[in-house]
Amino acid sequence: MAAASETTTYTVDYMPADLPGPKAKALVDRDALVMAPMGRVYPLVVDHAQGCEVWDVDGNRFLDMTAGIAVLAAGHCHPRLIRAAQAQITRFTHMAGTDFYNEPMINAAEKLVALMPGGAGWQVFFTNSGTEAVEASIKLARYVTGRQNIIGFYSSFHGRSYGSLSLTASKARQRRGFFPLLPGTFHAFYANPYRPPLNTSPAMVTETCLGFIEHTLFQTTCPPDEVAAIIVEPIQGEGGYVVPAPGFLRGLREICDRHGIMLITDEVQSGVGRTGKMWAFEHEEIVPDIVASAKGLGGGMPLGAMIARESLTRQWQPGSHGNTYGGHGLTCAVAHELLVMVEDELMANAATVGAHLMAQLEGLRARFPQIGAVRGRGLMLGVEFIDPASGQAAGKLADAVMEDAFHKGLLLLTCGASTIRFCPPLILAESQADEAVERFAMAIAACTL
Repeated sequence: MAAASETTTYTVDYMPADLPGPKAKALVDRDALVMAPMGRVYPLVVDHAQGCEVWDVDGNRFLDMTAGIAVLAAGHCHPRLIRAAQAQITRFTHMAGTDFYNEPMINAAEKLVALMPGGAGWQVFFTNSGTEAVEASIKLARYVTGRQNIIGFYSSFHGRSYGSLSLTASKARQRRGFFPLLPGTFHAFYANPYRPPLNTSPAMVTETCLGFIEHTLFQTTCPPDEVAAIIVEPIQGEGGYVVPAPGFLRGLREICDRHGIMLITDEVQSGVGRTGKMWAFEHEEIVPDIVASAKGLGGGMPLGAMIARESLTRQWQPGSHGNTYGGHGLTCAVAHELLVMVEDELMANAATVGAHLMAQLEGLRARFPQIGAVRGRGLMLGVEFIDPASGQAAGKLADAVMEDAFHKGLLLLTCGASTIRFCPPLILAESQADEAVERFAMAIAACTL
């Protein structure tokens, strides 16, 4: 891992060969015969990876700014995580955590609780993914409150199983064909300061969005005494890497306190050190009742967790919730080591290198009027593309830049209507951030000039 203080500017001296190469093309063709359609964005076929770098089956090297969609907090194949996995796999891999006890599960849960506000008073339920963590959160909130309704937000993403999909409101295609969804789900407006909803101004967006919940939703279709929970992403992920306007999360906390509603924060993409703090909600100095976590939590292993106040989880009766693979010995051993690394070094590196990357991306706005906004925290950053004449979202341009960047050796993903996200491994060095920005600028130039 390079030092976070490294500032040497990278000069692009390598570009991948024609893509996809012959081996990659052959595997893409084989994949099409046996795999269900999944919407792959460009023909990357991975052969091996290390740190922040990926090589395809034809030997082309790429700088990875996706981390498997914000999953690989310690980068690809980190030796500490490999050692933890090797040590555990020789002992046992799986004994159902809902039926038996195992030390790796307890170790990981203890570390998670220690990293929560106050360092105690929380309990963990391990899942296999983010959507399962959200499902568990919904069930717990309904169970302890005796209420049914759940409020989410437009442009949110919480998963694709039926409960979480009912709260997801990022893109219509994610819901099309799956109705009816979970009864009792409602949506409000997220306080997006760049594109304020309801024709309000940026200065009034927090007040307007909170007022919609209190004075419209609660007064018309969703009585507050029937609301079990409000679920919110402290930074919207698939919705465009949107940081809410100041005071929005605090306002939600106050609404929940007034009406006896549980506040669930979905930290699946924003948590585990990615924003420079363990949890993104800490930037707003609030404490939720329930936290849904996954992605970076497993360091590349499939792992999620619902973390809730002990006063809530103690109300669950045996059999109220369970699963087969939660608390998997191998994944929990890796997660414990990953959490130690996050606390000791990765969280701080995300803050330091994230600030450097943010400054570099902001510098591109002077060169490219097609960049409407650069936003985010830590190493969760988004660059929104617009039509300079109208200010409207330029989704086709964002897609084109993402694809051209692939041909220039840079792995990126889009989100929202026209945003390219940067969610690299938290081990990213400043020199690698410089390389990423240089290749990104080349891709923008190729698509706009």
